Amino acid sequence: MPAFSSAEIDQALKTIPDWRLDKGALARGFSFSDFGKAISFVNSVAAVAERAGHHPDIDIRYNKVRLALTTHDAGGITAKDFDLAAKAGLLV
Repeated sequence: MPAFSSAEIDQALKTIPDWRLDKGALARGFSFSDFGKAISFVNSVAAVAERAGHHPDIDIRYNKVRLALTTHDAGGITAKDFDLAAKAGLLV
């Protein structure tokens, strides 16, 4: 799967609110009321990611979760990243 161009990334970002380009990856932060809810969200993302065979970088800080997506083997951001970002956004 080929990496998106800058123009394609800019256009596709319009379809996933609250996500942004950060250090060559799609990134978004999520806040929850407590650690348990943050972990529950991470577990839900993990299940979706495992089914897709595409795994985000996940940073957990108590009730805050940051996801970052890039397709390493394509050397950039691909449709896989946008698909997983959209699905993760629906889990909140």
